[in-house]
Amino acid sequence: MINRLLTFLDASPVNFLAVKNLTGELEQAGFRRVDPQEPIGNVTAGDKLYVTKNDSSVYAFQLGRKPLAETGFRMICAHCDSPTFRIKPNAEMQGDGGIVKLNTEVYGGPIMSTWFDRPLTLAGRVIVRGADEMSPQTRLLHIKRPLLQISNLAIHFNREVNDGVKLSKQTDMLPILGIIKDELESGNLLMNLICEELNKEGSVKREDILDFDLYLADATPACTFGAHNEFISSGRLDDLSMCHAGLVALQDAPETDYTKVLAIFDNEETGSQTKQGAGSPFLATMLQRIALAQGGTEEAFYQAVERAFMVSADNAHAWHPNYSAKYDPTNHPVLGGGPVIKFNAAQKYASDAVSAAVFAEVCRKAGVPCQRFVNHSDVAGGSTLGNILASSIPLRGVDMGNAILAMHSCRETGSVADHAYCIKAFTQFFS
Repeated sequence: MINRLLTFLDASPVNFLAVKNLTGELEQAGFRRVDPQEPIGNVTAGDKLYVTKNDSSVYAFQLGRKPLAETGFRMICAHCDSPTFRIKPNAEMQGDGGIVKLNTEVYGGPIMSTWFDRPLTLAGRVIVRGADEMSPQTRLLHIKRPLLQISNLAIHFNREVNDGVKLSKQTDMLPILGIIKDELESGNLLMNLICEELNKEGSVKREDILDFDLYLADATPACTFGAHNEFISSGRLDDLSMCHAGLVALQDAPETDYTKVLAIFDNEETGSQTKQGAGSPFLATMLQRIALAQGGTEEAFYQAVERAFMVSADNAHAWHPNYSAKYDPTNHPVLGGGPVIKFNAAQKYASDAVSAAVFAEVCRKAGVPCQRFVNHSDVAGGSTLGNILASSIPLRGVDMGNAILAMHSCRETGSVADHAYCIKAFTQFFS
């Protein structure tokens, strides 16, 4: 199972490719793609449907044996974006010796220093001219080789580097792309690389490239490490590991009376307030359309919401052996200790005593240990999907995740055992 996760992580350097891989798995499992521009049509018990938004979020529905109004639905939601660096338009910046670097902007909240001195690559989507101005085509891009690097300044020029350095997002975080070999490459190096990569899977003329959404990604494969290979090292564990666990549980769980939902959102790292984010009404609209397609009414959708339960799955902070003072003295989950229920008195998490008890019972029935996380009262914490989604769909639910170290680093650390535990808990929840 862990090899499936590592393969998924390596194949999903950005949100667009994660959704491509998730939808490929869904189709293999018998899920049918729905075009939201068209009527859903009649739906029956056992139907498997999925829909995407912006090519960067995906929502899968396995209809239960009974209508939504009678049994509600059980939902696992996660997000497929991670902190990184976006390539700006007009990105090439040429310096002495013909060295070209790319102009970038920060996406989300990365630990910027962890991106230095490691091989990086480019991934995302390229928009090419279509039949008319309103119908451009999307081509996914993943350059599967080390292509760029953000190099540190030598310690000889910055003797205080080990005492902590304030980094500039505009000047310090620009990756080196290459050296211009002739005048024809000047200003064209990036576009030449994009065309070369896209032409491996069909001809694309440079003049037909209209725009792109491209991001930096770690080029080093995900792996396990430790004396017993008990740890996972990879970028984007937050939150692709939860996406993968939800997908496997949806594939493995049996047919039930109630409807199962897997919702993978985008843009959680920037606040979720987009058409493909958890703050969008898109998911609520799709659920309402399904309830109507079952022969119900608007009232049926509202009944389904009241009978529903949501698991908001986003990774938690593991206790760090070098920084124990940063953690709550009695609620600090450890690697390998099982799924983590997250609490916050300021309501940044959806968990309350009732929803936490429900999920803890799910873990108990699955034979899985369960942990709790609360922030140290002097350390501000982050937020996640649960409450944002609940602002558009008033769901009962819990915020949870697996414990990881170095959250938002270019490479995070998780636990092999925890991933297996989470899949078991999610499968039990869907069963």
